[in-house]
Amino acid sequence: MLFGTGLGIAFFFWSARRDDDAARLFAARITVRADFLFALPAVVLQPITGGWLVMRGGFDPQGLWLIASYALYVVAGLCWLPVVWLQIRMKQMLQSKRSGGQFDDHAFERLRKAWFLLGWPAFLGLVVVFWLMVAKPSW
Repeated sequence: MLFGTGLGIAFFFWSARRDDDAARLFAARITVRADFLFALPAVVLQPITGGWLVMRGGFDPQGLWLIASYALYVVAGLCWLPVVWLQIRMKQMLQSKRSGGQFDDHAFERLRKAWFLLGWPAFLGLVVVFWLMVAKPSW
């Protein structure tokens, strides 16, 4: 859920990066809303359901593959939190621009680049977590 939702949200927001301010603002609004409606509940529920599955499956909760999964999940979360703040800030900047307020193109572009760069470790971390959950390597 988290992986697919995050990928879809990121694609949607990234696709609206050009000069059409109405499209960018629409994408920013929907992206922020989608993160709170879909990604946030997944971030909260996934450790709970994952813990239940570990117990139910009889896995050692301190197995190396699970510890690696926990660590990568935390790294992804630590990247996601500033990404949400960046999305909110970019949305606010676009709202200000659309209502005739000041807009700093360079500041917006810096935020967008930071958003993009922070997304990669979160995305790749969740890909590896997914692999670990499927492969369950015996290190």
